[in-house]
Amino acid sequence: MWLKYSNQRNSGIWLVVGYLDKGCDEGSDWASKGWFRIEPGGSVTPLWTTNEYSTFYAEADDGAVWNGPYTVTVPFDPFDGWCWDLGVNPGESIGMQLVTATNPGLPWVATINLT
Repeated sequence: MWLKYSNQRNSGIWLVVGYLDKGCDEGSDWASKGWFRIEPGGSVTPLWTTNEYSTFYAEADDGAVWNGPYTVTVPFDPFDGWCWDLGVNPGESIGMQLVTATNPGLPWVATINLT
């Protein structure tokens, strides 16, 4: 399943996504990638997964934030495959929000609207 994030706001959004990655050997099975830029009315499809769970964090230029309880420190610059227990200094501590999907093994696109 592909996860697509759609910007329904009138300002740009920066996005980080988290996903299951059994290849992380730092003590966590989760990794993340970001910062994806989504302009108003635009979308990005940053993740293919067969896991029913993933996470995301987003912040809009107008101050809106989509966050949750899964805290991770990520680099300030764009990154890919960052294992959650790796840590980074300097970095930004963000709280990821859980996404639960149905039928994640099927070839379809799930859209998350950021409003």
